[in-house]
Amino acid sequence: MNPLPILRDAWYFFSRHLAAIALLCLPLIVLENLARQLVAGWSRPETAVLFDLLVGVLFYPLYTAALILFIDARNRGLQPRARDLLTMALWLWPTLVLLVGLSSLAILLGFSLLVLPGLWMMAKLAFAEYLLVLRGRSPVQALHESFARTTGLFWPILTCLLCALVPLWLLDGLTQPVKGAEPDLLLQVLRGSLIGFFQLFATVLLFRLFMLVDDRPLKD
Repeated sequence: MNPLPILRDAWYFFSRHLAAIALLCLPLIVLENLARQLVAGWSRPETAVLFDLLVGVLFYPLYTAALILFIDARNRGLQPRARDLLTMALWLWPTLVLLVGLSSLAILLGFSLLVLPGLWMMAKLAFAEYLLVLRGRSPVQALHESFARTTGLFWPILTCLLCALVPLWLLDGLTQPVKGAEPDLLLQVLRGSLIGFFQLFATVLLFRLFMLVDDRPLKD
């Protein structure tokens, strides 16, 4: 599977629907990053990572489910309203929170061992959110089926993910506040929101991959 046409198609969709995606997801991403900064301000250093993860688990499933529903609707030629998408995402939120929590723990466990096991886990769980949102799978079923559907696709999935995320990770690292300096709240919220918004491209990219292999027979 050649990643280049997938990257091209995903970028075409993302750029073409940039305004609609921003209207749907950006307000929640801004709220997420504001919450991150507020939590970082009052949490202790030893618990800051945990609280930051909890904030992400609360907000991420809502705008991700809304975006997946939006991509699926546009892929079928429909023009859904943002309000309707967010309402449907809210109904999915409890189960998607559980899924995101389980997958995040699995990925963190992989990275705690070595980088490669963490990347492998990211690739194996790449389709879980789509299976839950679009196919009605339970969190455990979505995780199990994602493992099956990604068999033999580690390198294409990893290549696509790294192409989408590495530039943003570099930007995040380069724009971190100087150590010891007092961070500007507004600047940090804007910075985090910009990076978070463009991370949505990875969701569009994985949707394209998911649709390409959705009808493929499962392999245990």
